[in-house]
Amino acid sequence: MTDRVLLVDDDAAVREALGQTLELADLRPILAGSYIEAKDHVSTDFAGVVVTDIRMPGKDGFALLDYVLQADAELPVILLTGEGDVPMAVRAISRGAFDFLEKPCESSALLTVVHKALAARELVMENRRLKRELASGDAAARMLRGTSPQSEELRARVRLVARAGAEVLVTGPTGSGTAKVAEVIHLVSPAAPHPFVKRSAAALGPESLQEACEAAGAGTLFLDEVSSLGPAAQLALLDRLDAGGDARVIAGTYKDLQREVEAGRFSADLAMRLDVLRVRIPPLDERKEDIGPLFRHYVSLACEQAALPEPDISSDVIARLMAQDWPGNARSLMNAAMRFAMGLNDPSPAEDAGLAEQMAQVERTLLIAALEKAGGRAVQAAEALKLPRKTFYDKLARHGLRAEDYRGG
Repeated sequence: MTDRVLLVDDDAAVREALGQTLELADLRPILAGSYIEAKDHVSTDFAGVVVTDIRMPGKDGFALLDYVLQADAELPVILLTGEGDVPMAVRAISRGAFDFLEKPCESSALLTVVHKALAARELVMENRRLKRELASGDAAARMLRGTSPQSEELRARVRLVARAGAEVLVTGPTGSGTAKVAEVIHLVSPAAPHPFVKRSAAALGPESLQEACEAAGAGTLFLDEVSSLGPAAQLALLDRLDAGGDARVIAGTYKDLQREVEAGRFSADLAMRLDVLRVRIPPLDERKEDIGPLFRHYVSLACEQAALPEPDISSDVIARLMAQDWPGNARSLMNAAMRFAMGLNDPSPAEDAGLAEQMAQVERTLLIAALEKAGGRAVQAAEALKLPRKTFYDKLARHGLRAEDYRGG
């Protein structure tokens, strides 16, 4: 696990006491007694924050602040000030310090500022990761957003399938973006220089299907909701696949094709030919942690398109979004983002629930999402929520949740 807090203080007793406070909060401190000890831990890859005393022998906390900001201007530094040092600490804020605390500081005050700084650092590190992916020219990273393990797996699957060249069946619930996934498969495949042709299967007959294949040439033909393809067009597509052709076929569906076959509505032979490689798009309810980044992205796009200033998106707004169900998936979230960007509404849960009930629902949803992501490992889930272990277990008990219920196998 990554260390989260570099704590620097030449007073061993203070250093150990503050270190214990951080340790009890599962923040994994690195303890250093001087500028020299601390500087080796500072880098652009350090995902944590720096907490340093101002007055130390040799090079002091201000020297360390300057060193940190020179190494990484976005690495938060929190200064610990003694009596009489507050005016200096205030000046240091203008020089780039994140915040300061007066010594002796209460544990709760230290943890509050550290958690705030960690949240800022996490956002910086995530933005840097996304910029690296975008700079790489990787269409999967650029167009299939999300930070959850499920989104990472989707991108990896898309890249793998793109290289294969065989037919692909893209499955996903309504609004999940099967067409976008198909387009990304095309863009990261060798066929990228050639056309990507999208057609609604419901509107295709044998002749228009042939025209679509010809239009795609050596590129990709995407058939949206292939289960709606009529019997004659199904036969024509099967003949085309049997005969071979230049265009690669990617089919998208939110229905279970096997059930369609069993019901006599879809050709078993065609289903088998299309389902060579499969890409499943997980619904938003399976990857709640993607809701925040996706919503912010959609709001930014909407504001850019409408030439509007971007509104602030508070953590409360994100928490309310995560507490809701999204049967329309990314499409519904995009619509909500558009309304939010236009100032037409503030996403919120059901209005008939009282405040206490709404907050309890949000808390329970966040607990479950953290447990699911951590595979039932309570310590890891508590860490993700920045909660002390005892507080985390108390909340589980209050909501009738058990960590072991979310373990795989």
